[in-house]
Amino acid sequence: MESFDIAVIGAGAAGMMCAAVAGQLGRRVVLIDHSQRLAEKIRISGGGRCNFTNLYAGPANYLSANPHFCRSALARYTPRDFMALLKRHHVTWHEKHKGQLFCDQSSDAIIDVLKRECDAGHVAWRTPLSVEGVRQDAQGRYTLDTQSGPITARALVIATGGLSIPKIGATDFAYRLAKQFGHKLIDTRPALVPLTFAPADWEPFSALSGVSLEVQLATGNKKTGAEFTEDLLLTHRGLSGPGVLQISSYWQPGEPIHINLLPERDATTALLEAKTGTKRQIANLLSEWVPQRLAHVWLETHQISAEARVADLPDKALRRIGDALSRWTLTPNGTEGYRKAEVTRGGIDTRDLSSATMMSAKAPGLYFIGEAVDVTGWLGGYNFQWAWASGVAAGQAAAEYVKGA
Repeated sequence: MESFDIAVIGAGAAGMMCAAVAGQLGRRVVLIDHSQRLAEKIRISGGGRCNFTNLYAGPANYLSANPHFCRSALARYTPRDFMALLKRHHVTWHEKHKGQLFCDQSSDAIIDVLKRECDAGHVAWRTPLSVEGVRQDAQGRYTLDTQSGPITARALVIATGGLSIPKIGATDFAYRLAKQFGHKLIDTRPALVPLTFAPADWEPFSALSGVSLEVQLATGNKKTGAEFTEDLLLTHRGLSGPGVLQISSYWQPGEPIHINLLPERDATTALLEAKTGTKRQIANLLSEWVPQRLAHVWLETHQISAEARVADLPDKALRRIGDALSRWTLTPNGTEGYRKAEVTRGGIDTRDLSSATMMSAKAPGLYFIGEAVDVTGWLGGYNFQWAWASGVAAGQAAAEYVKGA
């Protein structure tokens, strides 16, 4: 039997950060993961460059049934703090878009930093190793049953993530353990995920796979919905691209999404102005504003003749076309699921966790961090910032808990 002060299950972004912090505070920490390769989600992030944080990360960029929960951890460990960590390790980065920070090197640079930080804290690595069960004795100590024998620890941190991208090892371990200790779950579903449509509905657009443009997308109402101006990508099954991934976290099954194809102009005004002094066909005019292939298909699906001259169309018809361009309404039939989802929305209900420490109110010394809990960030580095912040909060708190035990 091996014995440690703190056991961390899950060697991803949150888990490695937590283990490194606790280890460097002088605690004996073991980090356990069932996968052969560490932190695959970091490795594949940002096209292999890892979008490791966002300069503007704040509570408003996160979804949760308990929206104020993330405030404390995010305030105490900011994007600037993680940037300072990378600077100490001579990792350089660049801002790509709207505060999104990417490595100049490959994503492996981030993994190497976290590994070195863990090694600086003398963290014991147990990978690959599966945890088959967890028990807590009368003294509050945790015993982990593993393939290599039992491991005991005074504190236990669960950082095994959500259900997204099962091919790189995602499981429901955190949810099962949470329920074992009396925690409730917020319903989970894929988030930051492409949207799909019924084949018959999407058939006219399937040939446009690969076409992209910047649009404004909206769904839901003022209270539960959202609106983003980002790139949209058409695929053979539906819609993807940054804008769709963003809106997917808010979209509810059965609800429509609304697309403004011309977010930088008033479509109706532009059409009415084009009516005078031009003999152009409407398809040619629209092709100046959106990709040509999309213009033709969009007109066809709206039963508008591509050859109609703008000057010949009544103002009423132009206003109707302008309204449709500004609010193209589509109703997805689903998503590409967890296999394509970047994160999982929902998870362990945070109302039974301390927002300052991440510790369970049901089982002292038990902590849940990262994607496993019901905190879901926007696309663009926000979820990694939550991993760092919640990992630091739990690492510091678990170290203090063990010291006082």
